Amino acid sequence: MSTPFPFTAVVGQDDLRLALLLNAVSPAVGGVLVRGEKGTAKSTAVRALSVLMPTLNVVAGCRFSCDPDSPDPACPDGPHEPGAFETRPARTVELPVGASEDRLVGALDIERALAEGVKAFEPGLLADAHRGILYVDEVNLLHDHLVDLLLDAAAMGASYVEREGVSVRHAARFLLVGTMNPEEGELRPQLLDRFGLTVEVAASREPDQRVEVVRRRLAYDDDPAAFAGRWADEEAAVRARIVAARALLPSVRLGDGALRQIAATCAAFEVDGMRADIVMARTATALAAWAGRTDVLAEDVRQAALLALPHRRRRNPFDAPGLDEDKLDETLEEFGGQDDTGPGDGTDTGHDDGLSDDDRGDDGPDDDGPDDDGPGGGGGRPAPEAGPDGGDTGARPEAGQDGEPQPSGAAERSAVRAAEPFRTKVLSVPGIGEGAAGRRSRARTEHGRTTGARRPRGALTKLHLAATVQAAAPHQRARGRSGPGLVVRRDDLRQATREGREGNLVLFVVDASGSMAARQRMSAVKGAVLSLLLDAYQRRDKVGLVTFRGAGAELALPPTSSVDAAAVRLESLPTGGRTPLAAGLLKAHDVLRVERLRDSARRALVVVVTDGRATGGPEPVALAGRAARLFAADGVACVVVDCESGPVRLGLAGQLAGELGGAAVTLEELRADSIAGLVKDVQGTSRRAA
Repeated sequence: MSTPFPFTAVVGQDDLRLALLLNAVSPAVGGVLVRGEKGTAKSTAVRALSVLMPTLNVVAGCRFSCDPDSPDPACPDGPHEPGAFETRPARTVELPVGASEDRLVGALDIERALAEGVKAFEPGLLADAHRGILYVDEVNLLHDHLVDLLLDAAAMGASYVEREGVSVRHAARFLLVGTMNPEEGELRPQLLDRFGLTVEVAASREPDQRVEVVRRRLAYDDDPAAFAGRWADEEAAVRARIVAARALLPSVRLGDGALRQIAATCAAFEVDGMRADIVMARTATALAAWAGRTDVLAEDVRQAALLALPHRRRRNPFDAPGLDEDKLDETLEEFGGQDDTGPGDGTDTGHDDGLSDDDRGDDGPDDDGPDDDGPGGGGGRPAPEAGPDGGDTGARPEAGQDGEPQPSGAAERSAVRAAEPFRTKVLSVPGIGEGAAGRRSRARTEHGRTTGARRPRGALTKLHLAATVQAAAPHQRARGRSGPGLVVRRDDLRQATREGREGNLVLFVVDASGSMAARQRMSAVKGAVLSLLLDAYQRRDKVGLVTFRGAGAELALPPTSSVDAAAVRLESLPTGGRTPLAAGLLKAHDVLRVERLRDSARRALVVVVTDGRATGGPEPVALAGRAARLFAADGVACVVVDCESGPVRLGLAGQLAGELGGAAVTLEELRADSIAGLVKDVQGTSRRAA
């Protein structure tokens, strides 16, 4: 086994180390979600923690790591007789992004169960991680149903596996650590809430601190064993401190005053439900035990809030996580001093993590593997300055040769703030796909309603019982069966085919030209695109953003799972200039070509947001028509959001939709609760029925 980088040698990252250590002291805290950019020691710290975990006594031969002092009565390998046990280190089990459900929870041998009546169960990663650490790198890229299974097991301390009436349950208590890069997309709010704590990590910008990171990493790479030996005393001290804190934890008193501060803090930050209160209480108790105290202080409550609340206060997907510390201090002061759990005599109550002083405030070393961390993280959305809606903030525009208003002086107008988002009608890709699990278009998936059966290709995972019986029934006499019962062979087994929903690539092609530049109008357009982005977030799509204006088009955001990044680019989008519609469509076509090579199963939905005018370059209308027909020839699903306004409308967006082979909707019809949209849907249904 390779020597891991010592936990105590990680430079800085105080919040990350403290959150991990608190979970090691009290696994009931509920795990840690680590958010941040690549190369910030996320994976290094997690892998190093397992060395600090106390060794385990396990029942000899038990595949589920049962504790010999209190074995699981429902253990599939049980019942266990008192006697032999073995001692081993705590495990760190890594869940790969591409893992299947059977790999996570385990699998039953359905063929043996049917043919021999044997309930043979092969444990999965949840069983391997019992009483250890389960590490999920890029947890935001896991399929939703896997995240659901993972977090349910973490919450209940057990895993349940059911296949066609055969049920297995085993204990699954582990320290759950997930890492993610926010640029690759967020977890759903209800899944974020299931992680006990969250920390944000970033690389230091201080040269001296970065030098120390490099120095330690190079020393470790030269001789891992010797480097680890130099930190052996520090590692032993932290390991002993974890053991002592675990022993002290049941004696820690959480007074009524601390409980009132916890409740008041959660109420002040308007977090949903009661899970935040419970997590804060457990975290504050673990903090006191880690500090060697039997009373929870106000400082413990404050630190618990900073770790447990930031990811729970997001009111919508585009809110950046975080906590207003001034508001936190005011709340704690208002509800403090109600019993004897205050700071006391002014002694140092800071949360020492047991590491050397020269480590603090620095960044950790980069991990030695391509799976350490994803691409660089992103920040909050900037708030560009915007003039009053509908106002003209500069000189009067001059008319260009095509009659289109052009800005005078500046080449573009300042960015316009988006209008409030709204709930949009569902836009989907026709047909049935086989892409990543999501919530937009119909697809053949591993989960969903059963629609039929087929012969299994590879391992059988979802048995279609009726089809299997039907396939086996005609052969019973030839197989010597004359009485009750059924002889089932491998060739009779049928895999259930299921239909669910998939996530798509939603590529926005946004007209930012002068014809769209009236500020009030552009604000409405941005609000519509923001609404569609919110819908894409909820339906687990990838999104991309192509804009066109002036002399050409640009890929403002390559396809990504982070709709937050798309919202940032949209809000800062400048406007003005001619309308090179053909250039925008050709750029979008090229983006789709590249994405098909990367992910051929994910189908695309192109949303063109424009008034349909084409004024850029020679023969702009003819060029735009030819570019649009490329999408129709490829069978790409397209929707045109018609942004034309005013009493006189040319209907150019509708013509563009026809050439794209798609549909056109107005801004008003885009709203899910729109009367105009409802009338159009009813009329369309009537025409199809006729």
